[in-house]
Amino acid sequence: MTTKTQNPASNIGLFIGALLLPFAAGAIGSLATNSEITTWYASLAKPAFNPPNWVFGPVWSALYLLQGIAFYMIIKQPHRLRGRATKLFIAQLVANTLWSLIFFGAHAPAWALADITILWSLIVATIYIFWSIKPVAAALLVPYLAWVTFATALTIGIIARNY
Repeated sequence: MTTKTQNPASNIGLFIGALLLPFAAGAIGSLATNSEITTWYASLAKPAFNPPNWVFGPVWSALYLLQGIAFYMIIKQPHRLRGRATKLFIAQLVANTLWSLIFFGAHAPAWALADITILWSLIVATIYIFWSIKPVAAALLVPYLAWVTFATALTIGIIARNY
């Protein structure tokens, strides 16, 4: 996976794969989300800082794009921590996907709060290890951490108002 042995075509394939991975995780999560936005989620009391539903799609799309670019930067590096960084990146994607399935699919905000707490920790760990490999890749994940921090507050607000 080093740049020394790859031709431009394989770099493009690797880039596309790195971009598709977070978008695939998002697509799986959206299977549970889309049908619940106008039904179950609409019936919940939400905090005043809850954004309009249309905000979530563009924000998540931008965050998945940044994640994919960051991941590509990492998997291109011949670094001893690349394998560990890849595992952390995938682990946080799994936790991200699970949040949607738990919150929207299972209608279980309290369990989703437990998951998002783990997700937040995994993002911090991913940023930390990415920083050791390529600081700009870590910086690309900071908006994601900020949004998940906001989503955590939103989840807490929903739990407080409904359960």
